[in-house]
Amino acid sequence: MLFRHKTFVYFSRKLHCALAFEYFISKKTLKSVVQGKKVSKPIVRISVISIALAIIVNLITVAVVTGFQQEVRQKVSGFGSHIFIMNGSEGNIYESDPIRIDQPVIAGLKSDTHISSIHPVGYKTVLFQSSKNEVTYKLPSGKDTTEIQQQVHGAVIKGVNDDYDWSFFKEHLIDGKIPVFADKKDLEEIVISKKIAGDLQFEVGDTVTAFFVKNQPVKQPFVIAGIYETGLEEFDKKIVLGHLHAVQKLNDWGIQAEIEVADTLYDGQLIIKGNVSGGNGNIRYDWGEGFDSFSGFTLCPIKDTLITLIATDYWTDIRADVSETSIPDTAYLKITIEGEAYSPCDVPLDDFEEIERDYLNESGTEYSIQAGQKKLLFESTPGTGSSHNYVGGFELTVSDWAMLDQAMFTTSKKVDFIPTPYGEILKTTSIRENERDIFVWLDFLDINVIIILTLMIIIGIINMGSALLVLILIRSNFIGMMKAMGATNWSIRKIFLIQSTFLIGRGLLWGNAIGLGICFTQYYFGIFTLNPEVYYLTEVPIELNIWHWILLNIGTLLVCVISLILPSIVITRINPVKAIKFN
Repeated sequence: MLFRHKTFVYFSRKLHCALAFEYFISKKTLKSVVQGKKVSKPIVRISVISIALAIIVNLITVAVVTGFQQEVRQKVSGFGSHIFIMNGSEGNIYESDPIRIDQPVIAGLKSDTHISSIHPVGYKTVLFQSSKNEVTYKLPSGKDTTEIQQQVHGAVIKGVNDDYDWSFFKEHLIDGKIPVFADKKDLEEIVISKKIAGDLQFEVGDTVTAFFVKNQPVKQPFVIAGIYETGLEEFDKKIVLGHLHAVQKLNDWGIQAEIEVADTLYDGQLIIKGNVSGGNGNIRYDWGEGFDSFSGFTLCPIKDTLITLIATDYWTDIRADVSETSIPDTAYLKITIEGEAYSPCDVPLDDFEEIERDYLNESGTEYSIQAGQKKLLFESTPGTGSSHNYVGGFELTVSDWAMLDQAMFTTSKKVDFIPTPYGEILKTTSIRENERDIFVWLDFLDINVIIILTLMIIIGIINMGSALLVLILIRSNFIGMMKAMGATNWSIRKIFLIQSTFLIGRGLLWGNAIGLGICFTQYYFGIFTLNPEVYYLTEVPIELNIWHWILLNIGTLLVCVISLILPSIVITRINPVKAIKFN
């Protein structure tokens, strides 16, 4: 061990002595290099400026591109998620078929250390309509005319639950509040973007009329709770935040059952029928004797009756097990008789040959029908529906963007094309797939960075190489004297390389001072702005990474110094006799 230590000390001293000579000469002659002859002085300055410009351009390029990629990536992820679990159908995330909310695989994914959160979501396309506005303009004849105009705007409502992480939208909220969905009234609240609010001329607290396409067009009002602005124009004009329960109902997920009394009679009897929405379209009905295809029956009540309907859909076998279909819904119809119960149902019809009813409440679920000598009281209780058991998919957020591919791999192994207990086939998609165009564009920026870095370093190398050659040529006498005194070619080359390193370092110092100054100015004051419709951002983003900065400086220094070794070969071709004689 002692021998190894002495050997290390010996070689360290030898190396120090070897470098001390060249370093001493370089330092003593550096001033004359920088402030030398009229030929060398401007060339040396140009080489230093070229290195400074290279580091300024490269530093700003890396900071801007890194900031741009990170800013756009965060905003796109804020609107969606890093990973999305959805139905294995061909639809996109906005139009996918529903899946059950109680997926067993989700509980297992929550233990994955790479996944920070999981949220169920649903999407529904919507058409918003503005209030009526009177617009007055002049006709060619000179007369004023007034028109009533209304603006419309298409968007997508993203339904979220009470546990949704609102941090992204809280950060970009510019007016109003984030709804908490504490009670039923809050379910009608939405958060829209400044872009949509401006187009429709709405403010916080206004009621928006929304139209949805279902089996029949549906009109529903929403109250604006908050307005956000991210600057990501493509998403700001499209995404609206609402409650998941509202989206579930609007999408007709699951089954919604109700028992109705038809407006006409059949052979003097009432027609009791089931009104069922949702499902896959193949509906089966259970009126108490098992599932069948009959949607109704005729009845002349002679006693108080409670009719129960259980409805669900099916695929091929109408008597298939319930677990293989949508979750069933149950509706009730209570019939109470006043008067002669066993008298015939002599129900009068109006001028349109429809049953005359006397409604007992505003919702129309309670009404009475006079049937001859008896009076029939109806109380309909619609099913609660099973839409709340279905979602459009699950959003998964990873704890670190660098772990996205790893999290995607482990998630897909547990989810993709593995049948669920409910017979569903699921698949996973990453944000790179869902927003492919944006991320291909962001990845393409890396190529631009490499091109710019390479070009600027090449320019610096050429200028430093030219400066080194000029210094060698104008100091040929010095080289000849050094060789005459016994200095080796490599020692003399090291003197010039060390001087070049000093000059490169001076360029790096000035370049870093100016480049970092520009970056910090933009970071804190946002002087340079962008068109959000083109660049997705309102100002040039800056992201300063300490490791990028260190690697950029060290890399520039090493590449430039190493590249100067080749031009320094000229020193070996200088004859000391001729060099001294020439002087």
